[in-house]
Amino acid sequence: MPRPRPIRRALAGLLFALVALVACALQTTAVRAQAGAAAHAHAHVNFNVRSVKDGNWSDPKTWSPERIPVAGDRVLVARETKVLYDVKSEAVLRLVQIVGSLTFARDRDTQLSVGVLKVQNSDECSESGFACDFAGINAAGEPQGPRQGTMPTLEIGTLDKPIPAEHTARIRLHFLEGMDPNDAPALVCCSARMELHGAPLSRTWVKLGENAAVGTTSVVLSEPVTGWKVGDEIIVTASKKGSRSGSYRDDGEKLGTEPRRIGKIDGQTIHFEQPLTAEHYGSGEFRSEVANLSRNVIVESADPKGVRGHAMYHAYSQGGVSYARLAHLGKEGVLGRYALHFHLVGDTMRGSQVLGAAIVDSHNRWITIHGTEYLVVRDCVGYQSVGHGYFMEDGTEVYNLLDRNLGVQAYNGKKLPKQVLPFDPNDGAAFWWSNGRNTLVRNVACENDEYGFRYDMQHSKYFSSKLPIRQPDGKAAEVDVRTIPIWRFEDNESHSEGVYGLVVACNGNSQPDTVIRDQRLLDQIKAIDWTGPDVSHPHVIRNMKIWDAHYAFRPHSPSMLMENIRIHRVAYGIYRPTFDNQVFRNLRLSSAGGEPFNRGMDDASAQAGKITVDGLTIDNFAGGNQLHPVVHMSDNNLSGVAECHFRNVTWSNADGKRPVFNRGGSTRVDPFVSQGVPYYIHDYYGPGRHAKVVSTKAADLLADGNKYRQEPPLTGDESVVAEVASVEWPALLSPVDDQPPATIITQVRREEGKLIVTGVSHDNGRIAAVKVNGQAATIANQSAGVADWQIELALPASGKLAALAADEAGNVEKTPHEMAAGVVKVAAR
Repeated sequence: MPRPRPIRRALAGLLFALVALVACALQTTAVRAQAGAAAHAHAHVNFNVRSVKDGNWSDPKTWSPERIPVAGDRVLVARETKVLYDVKSEAVLRLVQIVGSLTFARDRDTQLSVGVLKVQNSDECSESGFACDFAGINAAGEPQGPRQGTMPTLEIGTLDKPIPAEHTARIRLHFLEGMDPNDAPALVCCSARMELHGAPLSRTWVKLGENAAVGTTSVVLSEPVTGWKVGDEIIVTASKKGSRSGSYRDDGEKLGTEPRRIGKIDGQTIHFEQPLTAEHYGSGEFRSEVANLSRNVIVESADPKGVRGHAMYHAYSQGGVSYARLAHLGKEGVLGRYALHFHLVGDTMRGSQVLGAAIVDSHNRWITIHGTEYLVVRDCVGYQSVGHGYFMEDGTEVYNLLDRNLGVQAYNGKKLPKQVLPFDPNDGAAFWWSNGRNTLVRNVACENDEYGFRYDMQHSKYFSSKLPIRQPDGKAAEVDVRTIPIWRFEDNESHSEGVYGLVVACNGNSQPDTVIRDQRLLDQIKAIDWTGPDVSHPHVIRNMKIWDAHYAFRPHSPSMLMENIRIHRVAYGIYRPTFDNQVFRNLRLSSAGGEPFNRGMDDASAQAGKITVDGLTIDNFAGGNQLHPVVHMSDNNLSGVAECHFRNVTWSNADGKRPVFNRGGSTRVDPFVSQGVPYYIHDYYGPGRHAKVVSTKAADLLADGNKYRQEPPLTGDESVVAEVASVEWPALLSPVDDQPPATIITQVRREEGKLIVTGVSHDNGRIAAVKVNGQAATIANQSAGVADWQIELALPASGKLAALAADEAGNVEKTPHEMAAGVVKVAAR
């Protein structure tokens, strides 16, 4: 018997509603899958097994329940327990939280396979690979104050007692279903202590000692090394700039850096099986490097082609990294998930360092220093990174030291979502920083997509460059960061780069539209905000070597002192300069392309201020033409007082075709203001007899009463010279050293009832003295403003150490590095 029609209608409506409900649920599930994973990852979880006593990881009695942790477990190393990790396991644990102490064995190979490894003082835990899990954190899971009680510790060797070279300690980070791919897998230290220390190498990278030809199966190092072993992975860096259509990342055949494995070591000669396919320079002034990428303490992603892991320290943490390898880490395109990240640490980790690490194949930076002060990064090797490599993130970072690091192949990445500095394109610099009060010395960059080194700070309606910056007294004050000078940049080198060797930028790429040749162009130029350091506190660049790049050096800021600059085999030497209180001393150019010394603002051919060049040496002078002189003259004197002063100018190999001073550029532009820029070569004709070179387009200068003439090769087809007298050499800068040094205690060890305290101090001048608890330390060596020191002390009755330095200008640190006895890292011998 058929059902009544109203009932059938009701059932059909109910069925339709159920189908719609299921479809909606499925759609919602798909849309929210990732958000759901994130929410789940931040939820507190239960542990399957926890330590109940001191003991070995492999001993069931260490655990409750009484069994060894197995794959899938969430493991708690409980408060007040000390566990020795003594296994080499492929079983993937879902989570390990250390509230007590986990120490890796030093007498065997070990491996821990895990999804999330957290070190934090909390009995609760989530699977978040970023957020901490205790009271006193903000909404992002970032600690807002120090934790009380015994500090949880992950110890894989110590600085004093690293994992011995004959053994390997490895952490493999696995992504597991249900975790948030933007957070996990991860190694995270939350206001705790994390130590990663492998067997030391005497040098992690050195220069080549001899040329290495195509087809050779060995290279000679420039100095002996210890700690390098047969089987180690090495790279031999490029000697020539590769041609490419896009990123080196996508054009590997164009790369000159070659990875190899050591097959034999014979003194300073390293042998390998696969012949070299490129020539590598190892003699003379310009030489490539050989770097060792292998270490015996390793943190790595288990699936580099899948979801990668990351490693980080939060504020109020302790510990450090030495001679460890961090491989296949970094989450591409994800803010804050870097290969190694010091996150908003401030000065709470003063004393920590990253020493001799190898950061290999990162998809998001090598080492990120974010909101962090007094970090020491030395002797590290960064090889292949998406985005910038050694990176200071938000412009508030001060007193950090980057010394003797090598950066190879930082690739062009994309801007990261919600990144702090909106003007940073993340386009591949080995070294990128935005606050001048840091020290970068003795570093080398090679074969990076865009820059070897880039300093940049900008102000716009989208971002204020006025930020809270730590002052010498330890207090924060709002400062326009563009006015903070680069206080130590010395003995650095950049070669075989994709585009630039070094850029010092004031408001980034500020450049007018040079197609316009009228009042609009002048208005554009006048609208540029050239805020920078003042003449008493200029940016200082010393002993910089740039070779085999496209653009060598772009000094795009006022008030700069540039001393001992060596540029070789580039398309452009000094490129797009600001030319306002810029001082060059001892600039040497060779094979420097069509524009060795560019005009002000490049094609705008304009400048507002004065420059001096004391010592300009031009080698391999031949090869140019009238349009491509050595010094391209600025046409437009924007202020009426712009001038260029040179002295001690020499050149060699002139062929009669190329002038030294001339109007030039790929396109010559007619002046758009009525005043030209004079160029003076002091003492050119003898003491007190100067050459004044002017453009033939500068009507005001040609009418100054001097008798101008052409005098090749000094002048070209659109420049003339007259002899003049009574021209003073201008003093454009008056540098004042009123900043104290920065001191970091890097190690404390106990020997026969005494403390041996070592550390490093760095300064924009020269360190005169270091004192610890009022006693003078011995400065073991000092170079480029960086002083390594040591002192032997009786155990202090106060239980505290305080170290500070003074420089030769009389500046004394106001905020010593103070360490309480409870946090001093003392290793008994």
